[in-house]
Amino acid sequence: MERIQDCRILIVDDNRNLQQMVKDILSKEGFAKIDAVSCCRECREYLETTEPELILLDVGLPDGDGFSLMQQIRQKSQVPVLFLSARDEDADRLLGLGLGADDYITKPFLPRELVLRVTAVLKRAWFPIAKQRKEEMLFLGETAVDLQSGTVEGKDGSAQLTAKELTILRKLAENRRRIVTFDAITQEVWNDYYYGYENTLMVHNGTHKETQGKGGKKSFLAGVDSHSERAGV
Repeated sequence: MERIQDCRILIVDDNRNLQQMVKDILSKEGFAKIDAVSCCRECREYLETTEPELILLDVGLPDGDGFSLMQQIRQKSQVPVLFLSARDEDADRLLGLGLGADDYITKPFLPRELVLRVTAVLKRAWFPIAKQRKEEMLFLGETAVDLQSGTVEGKDGSAQLTAKELTILRKLAENRRRIVTFDAITQEVWNDYYYGYENTLMVHNGTHKETQGKGGKKSFLAGVDSHSERAGV
């Protein structure tokens, strides 16, 4: 899996409306592999043939309870489980976590809360620190840029990007090999449109190219025209 959004998620809940609501919330965040079942039996049958990266599990199910199902799942799998339950008592929450659940959300919940908790669980389980760290580095020829600290290391030494220079480079790195308009950059850095920032942006652009030159002869920031830039790798 290259992205968190590539993870497969299984919803176990007998409320069809809630199933659809959760699907809609996660789909808007880029998750495409979302399945749903309505009871313990269907969940067990599903897990016999499919391995999801996360289970969203309700406690109250028509043919059993989520706590018992959680114990059965743990006998065969360590798949992350996030409880979605209307039971908001501390005892229920502690029981679910004590059984090995990765998180516990009470209904009703905010859509953003669901997205943040799902993302956090998937990061911990499937995207360990080493992989996250790799994604925080940008390599341009012989130059390495730490996208967290803004440190640039090349064969001729090191340099430190300013906060705005780092924000610009992150924007370009996220859209590598694609054209990024100056409007998009100024929106990201100054939360405003391009007009009035021409000279400031060109100064930052020149600094990027000069800094990249420390790592080798080639600059990997290409000007496409007077209103756009493109980063290559």
